[in-house]
Amino acid sequence: MRETIQQNREAKADTTLKTFTKDLPSLARCSIKSRRANTKESRKDAAADREKKQSKQAKKHAFSMSIAERLQRAQQEADKMRETIQQNREAKADTTLKTFTKDLPSLARCSIKSRRTLKGHLAKIYAMQWSEDKTRLVSASMDGKLIVWDGLTTNKLYAIPLRSIWVMTCAFSPSGNMVASGGLENICSIFNLRSTDVPIRPCRELTAHIGYLSCCRFLSDTQIVTSSGDMTCMLWDVESGTKITEFAEHTGDVMSLSISPSRDTFVSASCDNTARLWDLRTSKCVQVFKGHTQDINCVQFFPSGNAFATGSDDFSCRLFDIRADRELIQYKADQIDRGVTSLAFSVSGRYMFAAYDDSVVHVWDSLKGETVGDLKGHNERVSCLGVSSDGMALATGSWDTSLKIWA
Repeated sequence: MRETIQQNREAKADTTLKTFTKDLPSLARCSIKSRRANTKESRKDAAADREKKQSKQAKKHAFSMSIAERLQRAQQEADKMRETIQQNREAKADTTLKTFTKDLPSLARCSIKSRRTLKGHLAKIYAMQWSEDKTRLVSASMDGKLIVWDGLTTNKLYAIPLRSIWVMTCAFSPSGNMVASGGLENICSIFNLRSTDVPIRPCRELTAHIGYLSCCRFLSDTQIVTSSGDMTCMLWDVESGTKITEFAEHTGDVMSLSISPSRDTFVSASCDNTARLWDLRTSKCVQVFKGHTQDINCVQFFPSGNAFATGSDDFSCRLFDIRADRELIQYKADQIDRGVTSLAFSVSGRYMFAAYDDSVVHVWDSLKGETVGDLKGHNERVSCLGVSSDGMALATGSWDTSLKIWA
């Protein structure tokens, strides 16, 4: 069978490959050569490429170093300019407020007394503010309520439930028709007191902060400024509920703000130990005030609008003059070893009321830097205080759940 298969194959193989390709043109002679002789040249080329890369990297490094050096020189020049400016300021500051007023007669001891006690909150009171109608005030407590009071009769006019008990601030609008609050929920809630809802619900909720709301103050019934633990302040349009401007130059939590009497600037106080003055017309920080050594908890404009006071965890209050761009005076005493929680001025500005981390409100002569009274009546920390727009009454709020009206 194998032989048969082989015979069949040979019968079908009618030609061979050599016979079939005999007419095909022959190939030219192979001319490939050994390339080992060019190895040295290729090595030289590779070395040159490496040198070029190294040169480029060295130039790049030198350029980056030159930028760093230039930045360092610029920083050094800026520091020298700051020193020069500070020296010029000190050279021109030929006196201090305390020295200038040393011949001024001292104030008589402050003799105001507690005239009313407002009871109704069930937990610590954290914030309060008077309305501009001189008689009403709003308070915020950790019982989750805003209460609007009649300061004369001590009656509760409104009790507004809040979305969170962790409230830190409240405010009255200039017309007295709206109140606002905020806290750890990061939201500023606006309430219309003319609403027919029972209980009153928020008419606007302003949401853009990513940290707790530490303070809010109305510019008008249509605009409000807020400060936050996210290191920013924001200006809002109340009607649309949208953010107009963000003020972001602090490097620590912003704890408080105060709007100037002219309502075109405001000052903010922060845990970065600075106070900053902002121009609402340009949306820029125009001045920075330093001096405190610990967190600044509160700030309040002087009635004239040309100065403001700050209170800090370093146990001191300080008065800063905007025109002089410097600190004028410190308010501190050896027996006071608590942080400041809140500040307020009398209408004339001569008296400054300061609440501390205890139950006593200290009264200072703002010009001479002397204590001229202590207001005792609360049983626990006084967390907030404010003077009515006519200057006839001082209100204080405390962790003992009560508010007191002093006159």
